[in-house]
Amino acid sequence: MGLLTIGCGKCFCYYGTKVLSTQNSISGTRFNIRTFASRKSMKKSRREGRLSKSYTIQTKETLSEDSNVLADSCLSKDDNINNGKNVHSASQDSISIPSRSNVLQACTITSGLIAAAGLIIRQASHVGSMEGLPILDSSMKVSFGFEMWHLEFITGLVVLISSCRYILLKTWPSFSESSETANKQVLSSLQPYDYLIVAFLPGMSEELLFRGALLPVFGFDWKSVLVVSTLFGVLHLGNGRKYSFAVWATFVGIVYGYATIVSSSLIVPMASHALNNLVGGLLWRYTSKAVD
Repeated sequence: MGLLTIGCGKCFCYYGTKVLSTQNSISGTRFNIRTFASRKSMKKSRREGRLSKSYTIQTKETLSEDSNVLADSCLSKDDNINNGKNVHSASQDSISIPSRSNVLQACTITSGLIAAAGLIIRQASHVGSMEGLPILDSSMKVSFGFEMWHLEFITGLVVLISSCRYILLKTWPSFSESSETANKQVLSSLQPYDYLIVAFLPGMSEELLFRGALLPVFGFDWKSVLVVSTLFGVLHLGNGRKYSFAVWATFVGIVYGYATIVSSSLIVPMASHALNNLVGGLLWRYTSKAVD
């Protein structure tokens, strides 16, 4: 037992020495592991801090970019809206409205020139017919005679043309726009009594030229009515008037040409034309005031 014990004691001493050294090495290893772990955790925390900072910076940059994009889109929308308003207002302001004196002066001079052309053609056709040329005498075919039944004829023409104009204004946008543009240019600056001048002077002078002079020269039949009416319609283009207005003027010219052939009098188309101008102008004046 003693040997065994002594033997066991030696073995214990040796084992104890091994155990102590093993424990020391284990404790050292644990210390190294803890130190390494602590360093690793510090590095990890630093790395996470850097990542969080970079993520925060990127998030701020993204938000700022998004806000800039949103602001730019809002500004572009506002610019588009403003541009639309400016285009609309510019289109409205593009209609030039001359002064009252300019309108009356232009109306008087133009009507005088047209009437002079009509009188010259009528006189030339009369001289040519007297000289034996194959042309009709305009002054003989279309006179300034007047009969009582012409009053009923004139009234019917005024009602017909005014009714057709009213229907077209309500159903044909292009014609309505052309009429509105023409009326604004001519009538906006005038006084109510000025409407008599701009209604009767053009009506009488135009009928003297087209129905009193050109219509007999071209034959005084339906072919001449179509030719002269087409010329009458084409000359009504321009100054904001579209082809729809020319079509309307052609139709009106056909009606006045028919009235001239039936009555053989210039008074009928002259009075009808002038009264229709007056009715149309007065209706535009009071309807536009009601809309405003």
